[in-house]
Amino acid sequence: QVQVAECGGGSVQAGGSLRLSCAASGSTYSSKCMAWFRQVPGKEREGVVAIDPDAGTTYYVDSVRGRFTISQDKATKTLFLQMDSVKPGDTAMYYCAASPYFCRFISWYDEGPYNSWGQGTQVTVSS
Repeated sequence: QVQVAECGGGSVQAGGSLRLSCAASGSTYSSKCMAWFRQVPGKEREGVVAIDPDAGTTYYVDSVRGRFTISQDKATKTLFLQMDSVKPGDTAMYYCAASPYFCRFISWYDEGPYNSWGQGTQVTVSS
């Protein structure tokens, strides 16, 4: 099983940018779908973006499409989330997650298919 750990969160003003990183270790070959989720208190964790590590295919929810970009560095086994034009509504705890199933065969935006989670990194966007 793969282990993941996020970093890069912080506070930013609306309209600004932030870059999150997720370092993967362990059985990374078993990760067929990598994703970023976010959660605010009192709400369920929601998937915002995912990537098929082998094919490079990316998936976005409409609320972040055009503003967020997921990418990876295979050499360092690092996943990135570039957050641009951030909004106060993007404030949340952000989690990196890995699934043993291909993104295209699962509901990648749901928590269920993911079996590896990081501890989360807080992103706060002020207006």
